Amino acid sequence: MHPTIEKALDIIASGDHDQISTILAENVRFLPPTYFATWTGREPVAAVLGHVGQVFSDFRYRRVMGDGKDWALEFECKVGDLDAVGVDLLTLDDDGLIAHFEVVMRPYKTIGALREAMQARVMTDPRFLKFKDALNAG
Repeated sequence: MHPTIEKALDIIASGDHDQISTILAENVRFLPPTYFATWTGREPVAAVLGHVGQVFSDFRYRRVMGDGKDWALEFECKVGDLDAVGVDLLTLDDDGLIAHFEVVMRPYKTIGALREAMQARVMTDPRFLKFKDALNAG
């Protein structure tokens, strides 16, 4: 397994989301499951992922598939009392950092709960609002 993928699994398992930026490329692109938009850049993506880590509970990876630069990490978790399964689709750059991070999830009801929980959290985070304003301006 690629060292970055191993480190990602350890960071998620430990709940130390402050470390997520250490495995993200400077211009990482993040595509969330809750809406059709792309977050770009290490700082905003780390901020978003930090909040997601607080919203998910009982998170665990079930399977890790991939080789070279392309990886799929299947997970299960809860959002409130709702169950979910999903896949993190990761592409590494030439330096071995995550350059593309796309999340797909189901069921729809849980994605709605995730969207609501994230909005409630990030609307009080000045760091996130700075990135949100930049996203809306672009």
